[in-house]
Amino acid sequence: MAARRARRLLGSLCIALLFAQPAPTGAAARSGSRSLLTESLVRTFTPFYFLVEPLDVLAVRGMSVIMNCSAQCETPPRIEWRKDGSLLNLVSDDRRQLLPDGSLLINSVVHSKHNKPDEGYYQCVATVDNLGTIVSRTAKLTVAGLPRFVSQPEPTSVPRGGSAVLGCEVTAELAPLLRWERERRALGPETRALQLPGGALLLSNASAADAGLYRCVLDTPGAPKYSDEAELRVLPDAEEPQKLALLKPPSSLSRLAGQSALLPCVAAGFPPPLVRWARNGEELPTDGSGRFQLLPGGVLEIRDVTEADAGTFTCIAESGNDTLEAQAELAVQVPPTFLKRPANIYAHESMDIVFECEVTGKPTPTVKWVKNGDVVIPSDYFKIVKEHNLQVLGLVKSDEGFYQCIAENDVGNAQAGAQLIILDLDVAIPTLPPTSLTSATNDHLAAAPAGPLPSAPRDVVATLVSTRFIRLTWRPPASDPHGDNLTYSIFYTKEGINRERVENTSRAGETQVMIQSLMPETVYVFRVVAQSRHGPGESSAPLKVATQPEVQLPGPAPNIRAFSSSPTSVTVTWETPLSGNGDIQNYKLYYMEKGQHTEQDVDVAGLSHTVTGLKKFTEYSFRVVAYNKHGPGVSTHDVVVRTLSDVPSAPPQNLTLEVRNSKSILLQWQPPPAGTQSGQITGYKIRYRRVARKSDVTESVAGTQLSQLIEGLERGTEYSFRVAAMTINGTGPATDWVSAETFESDLDESRVPEVPSSLHVRPLVTSIVVSWTPPENQDVVVRGYAIGYGIGSPHAQTIKVDYKQRYYTIENLDPSSHYVITLKAFNNVGEGIPLYESAVTRPHSDTSEVDLFVINAPYTPVPDPSPMMPPVGVQASILSHDTIRITWADNSLPKNQKITDARFYTVRWKTNIPANTKYKTANATTLSYLVTGLKPNTLYEFSVMVTKGRRSSTWSMTAHGTTFELVPTSPPKDVTVVSKEGKPRTIIVNWQPPSEANGKITGYIIYYSTDVNAEIHDWVIEPVVGNRLTHQIQELTLDTPYFFKIQARNSKGMGPMSEAVQFRTPKAESSDKMPNDQASGSAGKGSRPMDLGPDYKPPLGGSNSPHGSPTSPLDSNMLLVIIVSVGVITIVIVVIVAVFCTRRTTSHQKKKRAACKSVNGSHKYKGNSKDVKPPDLWIHHERLELKPIDKSPDPNPIMTDTPIPRNSQDITPVDNSMDSNIHQRRNSYRESVRNTPSTDTMPAGSAVPSAELAEPEGPFLPAEEEPQGPPTAHVRPSHPLKSFAVPAVPNAGGPFDPALPSTPLLSQQAPGHPLHAVKTASIGTLGRTRPPMPVVVPSAPEVQETTRMLEDSESSYEPDELTKEMAHLEGLMKDLNAITTA
Repeated sequence: MAARRARRLLGSLCIALLFAQPAPTGAAARSGSRSLLTESLVRTFTPFYFLVEPLDVLAVRGMSVIMNCSAQCETPPRIEWRKDGSLLNLVSDDRRQLLPDGSLLINSVVHSKHNKPDEGYYQCVATVDNLGTIVSRTAKLTVAGLPRFVSQPEPTSVPRGGSAVLGCEVTAELAPLLRWERERRALGPETRALQLPGGALLLSNASAADAGLYRCVLDTPGAPKYSDEAELRVLPDAEEPQKLALLKPPSSLSRLAGQSALLPCVAAGFPPPLVRWARNGEELPTDGSGRFQLLPGGVLEIRDVTEADAGTFTCIAESGNDTLEAQAELAVQVPPTFLKRPANIYAHESMDIVFECEVTGKPTPTVKWVKNGDVVIPSDYFKIVKEHNLQVLGLVKSDEGFYQCIAENDVGNAQAGAQLIILDLDVAIPTLPPTSLTSATNDHLAAAPAGPLPSAPRDVVATLVSTRFIRLTWRPPASDPHGDNLTYSIFYTKEGINRERVENTSRAGETQVMIQSLMPETVYVFRVVAQSRHGPGESSAPLKVATQPEVQLPGPAPNIRAFSSSPTSVTVTWETPLSGNGDIQNYKLYYMEKGQHTEQDVDVAGLSHTVTGLKKFTEYSFRVVAYNKHGPGVSTHDVVVRTLSDVPSAPPQNLTLEVRNSKSILLQWQPPPAGTQSGQITGYKIRYRRVARKSDVTESVAGTQLSQLIEGLERGTEYSFRVAAMTINGTGPATDWVSAETFESDLDESRVPEVPSSLHVRPLVTSIVVSWTPPENQDVVVRGYAIGYGIGSPHAQTIKVDYKQRYYTIENLDPSSHYVITLKAFNNVGEGIPLYESAVTRPHSDTSEVDLFVINAPYTPVPDPSPMMPPVGVQASILSHDTIRITWADNSLPKNQKITDARFYTVRWKTNIPANTKYKTANATTLSYLVTGLKPNTLYEFSVMVTKGRRSSTWSMTAHGTTFELVPTSPPKDVTVVSKEGKPRTIIVNWQPPSEANGKITGYIIYYSTDVNAEIHDWVIEPVVGNRLTHQIQELTLDTPYFFKIQARNSKGMGPMSEAVQFRTPKAESSDKMPNDQASGSAGKGSRPMDLGPDYKPPLGGSNSPHGSPTSPLDSNMLLVIIVSVGVITIVIVVIVAVFCTRRTTSHQKKKRAACKSVNGSHKYKGNSKDVKPPDLWIHHERLELKPIDKSPDPNPIMTDTPIPRNSQDITPVDNSMDSNIHQRRNSYRESVRNTPSTDTMPAGSAVPSAELAEPEGPFLPAEEEPQGPPTAHVRPSHPLKSFAVPAVPNAGGPFDPALPSTPLLSQQAPGHPLHAVKTASIGTLGRTRPPMPVVVPSAPEVQETTRMLEDSESSYEPDELTKEMAHLEGLMKDLNAITTA
């Protein structure tokens, strides 16, 4: 606090002095104020370090452990803990808690064979907000295992004065807890009784008082664990010479520097032997004056072990003429220690800095750097130099914080840190040791006095550009044309990278610099800043320069060959490249396992190399790259070779036995895991024997057969079986022995089993426990039981279980539901007679556990209500993309977990999806099972139950496992290609992910080419990163067919390619000539409608353009005539409908005349008068727009706009052929129009009309014109009820006016220019409405058919329906009058 007050007072004093001085003017004022402020803005380094760091701890199960940690900073830091690299959530942890000083308390350490949540590596993390984060050293928490003796003491006799060794070995972590007792009393400290490192007791110079019973004790929490007692007898003095023997020779050991080491060498014989020691052939002084001392019994003690003590120690025992020697190695390990710690650094942005760190230790420590608690990953701007130093190039503001050098080896780790502060460019850097900065940035250390700053340097150019260096020159700034006292800083970076590096000129006035260590064929951006004694000036404009490509590199090495020299090695040979471009310095051999994606490499000086340590019988690819002084050359092609096969390294899996009858047992198994087969499995070797006898009988099975029926066995005899896999190289390891007992007598399987003797059901809320007893007649073979169940009927679901099973739980049932359950025994002949029961599941509110047994047979006993204990410690080990190994433990077995009875286990699994309730099951007779045939990259849950006789357990706790990813096995789907609006040279490719991605999709590759038959490596590649489903490809050639394929990739590799999709780019740049755009024109792709102004009136008459668009508007008189005509026509329709309603009994001819009069007026038709059919007109309710239904006789319809004719004499229908099923065509047309949305919103006058008025169907032309081309149909939305023009056929020829508001669905052409047929890709919507498609309009029927339809309509219409139609027509007339008067 005092330091803070002093700094505040100093800042206030500086500000007061600033305001008290006379105010300077101009640049001097700005420079002076900046100079004063920068001196007060230099931040100081904040002390932030650990007072206490956690140490390695040996914990005992059930006890509490404290991991100490304490950090120091001005602001109290926030302490967190990591375990095995992941932050611990101590808020919700009831066993672990954070103490006030930052230490971690673990209450009641948990540790078991399958559950070790507390054992691991712990790290303390201290954070101060707005400052940074530091991490402590890593401490290992080891939990002592179960108290268990590796060896027990044995009775021993020793002559008086001799030495005896009582063995009692425990594991290394339990050794500190071991002590000895004699006659059940603790041994006191005495020099004659020495406990050796492994736990054995050495008793030297034995006397009669030493005789007695000895035992070793493990002092564990709770009751201590005692070993067996062993008697030590002391014999009288030996009188006859005895042969020299070593009771306890020395053994090799490893010690940390500073610890003590004991090397025993206990010899027995008469005369009593003498022991001396030598190290590396030189005898050691063991008088106790130094660090070496010979203890009683010949034990050598080395105190305060140093690294120089490592070596070979030899003990020499001599007794009379006998001499024995024994050797042992002492290895001394040294934890990492720092010779040079990182130092705090001040720096500016764009500077290069180096944090130095020197460490030592044995084994040699590895070093990693951490910034604010996160590991620094080496890159182009973060580099490890001089083995351990961290170099940061082109500093940016975000690089500020705490950097730590963490050194670790096998025996420990240590950390040291430093702080980096990045100051503003106008803040001078305080003086620091120059070793913290590189030579490129030393010039930044001088403080800048007040004064004017230089302007930007002029004419910056690159005078020399090479592959890896660039020379820049420039002219001095205009503010200082001579520039003799100026130095320059050159900032440069890769294009697109925010980090800038800086290089300074070596002397004042120098106007050129050489920038080195660049990358070939890379664009760099340079700028130059002049510096005077007042500080840095303005920056020059950025200059982009691209380095030259590397051309002086070696070519590929020819004649590369690879052959397997053993099951785990491959020899690769090659020759010198033909185009070496200089001396070849070395070669780099790359190799990779087939199917993997990570290459390994090795440096080779010669022309051959043998790669060892490979997997057996596995394919590898190899390639070679030659290096010269310029760098790596061209790689050779890949050569693939498979390593030689070997005997399998693992036994077959899941061996199960099934007793078929009194003389045969069926064996079934699965192959060894894929990675352990070491070759092609050629067969299996079966060994079996009677348990009572140990003689083996061997039987071989050829091929890949996974089962074998062993016949000719004895009745009622227990046999053991084991299976081993064979390759051409020999036989691999065998499975454990598995036993089964044949039946006492043969059972009958010529008929189905009888009914089970009893069936019991116990309903719960969502499950029913079913139990049963086998049929009374035990002479018929039962292979299993079939359980059927369902609500009201037992035939909804069927489950089959093993013949040994007597319990089953039906799960996932509905509460409060009545289920019927049936049970049938079955064998190979068929299913037996069923036994029925029913049960009602309990309601949700029922939490009682009252057992309900429905007993069918009164004499049948109730099943044992005490189920077995479920398996524990279920673990799922992922082996591959489709295989998971399930292991578990059975607490009802002995401690050695050996199965000696007829129990079996049922494993069930399913995908971890809430909607999936279907399980798959399998039985196993061992404590593991290999589940195969799973889906890649899928989370599964597993559980296990055990069955023994009539007793079964509940399902165990579930274990989860996600299978590994696999390359995609299906291509991307629904590949579509469309042109981009307004850019015919750009296309957009859309697709959907593959149906079988087998993992997270990380990207796609788009291949495209103009030749579908070209080799795939000749296609152009467009990579797509991430899971995007659309991509643009630009600068394509117009009017050119392209073919596209897409390939998906995940972390495992590339999947298959999709089928080629063809797309032809448009012919011209104009949007009106794009046949592949599906609706080209100004509004054909969702563009906004043309703004015609508020005074625009839709044209209703006049001459037509070649495209059917009106060219002249009608005057008001013509509009009045049209309104009157429409009114008259409406009145005529009303009268005719009234006549229809009142004169149903009128003759057939009257009906026909009335129909012709109401529909056609007084027109004369060119064709047969019988070829007239009333229109099928309807209202498109989605658009509220009137649309006609007609059919074009031409397969290539052209869309036109035609105004309403002036009078009824101008309307002449076109004679078209009648379709055989006109109603079907109308329905299909209506659906096509309803399902074809359009984005075209043109004015009313240019839109195509559709009317429900009684006008002739089909396209219309003026009487004096002949049809000049096929009719067209527009499907174009406009304002509701404003489109009321009649389509007509355009005149042939004539110029085309693109300014007209007409947007055809297809390109409009003259009759002499047929449409080009282009095969196009399917068109995707790209997030917009689909453009309008061509519509084929049904043609008008003949008059005879029209009359028939009228008759049908008359006979089918009811008065109510006609009344509704009349009201509907009146509503249309009102809307029409409102539009025309608006």
